[in-house]
Amino acid sequence: MAPTEPRWLTDDEQRAWRAYMTATNLLDVVLGHELEHDAGLSHGEYQILVMLSEVQGRRLRMSELAERTQSSRSRLSHTVGRLEAAGWVVREQCPTDRRGTEAVLTPAGFRKLERAAPGHVEAVRHHLFDLLTPAQVGQLEAISTRIAEHLTEHPATR
Repeated sequence: MAPTEPRWLTDDEQRAWRAYMTATNLLDVVLGHELEHDAGLSHGEYQILVMLSEVQGRRLRMSELAERTQSSRSRLSHTVGRLEAAGWVVREQCPTDRRGTEAVLTPAGFRKLERAAPGHVEAVRHHLFDLLTPAQVGQLEAISTRIAEHLTEHPATR
């Protein structure tokens, strides 16, 4: 079987790809920097606090938290360790499965999130949503959802 030719990007696709990569990389850097500066949290730490705050009992199994944050178990464990050291999260044995461990948001962690969230939301609004029309917000959601649904099926994301 002969090797297939690469499906090179068109000029329009190349410009769109590069614009997308530049915008998402810069947005991630700026939001991460502002969150660290304003709240003393990394983006990963903030994401964990948010995930825990949104579930019943403010607790999740470590494996489920890793899946929800698209993080490796090792990376998640290190990040949760930093949050534990700060007193914002504790690890507890899963009550229904002795082999499992849960991350639990502490009251201090919830207060930290309450203080950090307004500034972070304002930064997201300022650096993203204030730049878009309502129609573009809908397009961004549709495009992002389409990409996420496709990539969820990829072996690297399982």
